[in-house]
Amino acid sequence: MIRHALARAYLGLILIFLYAPIAVMAVMSFNASEFYALPFRFSTEWYERLFTNDEILAAAWRSVWIALVVAGVATVLGTMATLALWRHDFPGKRVLQALLFPPIAVPWLITGTAMLIFFFGVGIGRGTPAVIIGHVALALPYVIVTVFARMQSFDRALEEAARSLGARPLTVARKVILPHAAPGIIAGSLFAFAVSFDQFVVSYFLAEPGDSTLPVLIYSAIRKGFTPEINAVSTIIIAVSMAVMVLAARYAKFGGTR
Repeated sequence: MIRHALARAYLGLILIFLYAPIAVMAVMSFNASEFYALPFRFSTEWYERLFTNDEILAAAWRSVWIALVVAGVATVLGTMATLALWRHDFPGKRVLQALLFPPIAVPWLITGTAMLIFFFGVGIGRGTPAVIIGHVALALPYVIVTVFARMQSFDRALEEAARSLGARPLTVARKVILPHAAPGIIAGSLFAFAVSFDQFVVSYFLAEPGDSTLPVLIYSAIRKGFTPEINAVSTIIIAVSMAVMVLAARYAKFGGTR
């Protein structure tokens, strides 16, 4: 009994450590005071101002459609790469698998600098195409890891049974393999969307002035002075990100059923 109580208390302290700053920021986004003065007086003024701010709305829409494009491209490329690695053995396969994952661990500051130099070197330069390509490169490992983990629970006897019954390779892929991989593919696409939508460092290096994503715009606004509108937009971003992560966790039941 005491051990269970201590475990719950330990878990509670960890959750407070992780979420207390976020909770305070979310609560203060509804405080009427511009200077976060107490006592707390409930107001939706900062959200009303936020939804009439054309600059923030444009940056938010830019972040959303870039994240959607990145999620689509990264999901298709990542799923095809995963199925190729899962189905086939070829020389250098382990080396190739190992090289897919360093982008997750390499500091994004280094990655952003390298991408900026590379894109200028090949003539792409800065701008929305560079941002999308950079985000796809960052999101691909997350899709591959998620889909590959899902495919580890696939029973190859099902594929052999379908073939023995006369199913063609395309039919086997469409009716046997892809339905099993679907939860991993959906979870991977959600991870890719979240990685792109929250990405700041690479966007900061690759976006053109006046064509910023929402995280870059927030950073620029903070440099000029912290306003309660930043609390409001940050609260919305956190809510969207957590909703995406919950959905990804819902589908990423790698070893079981949906």
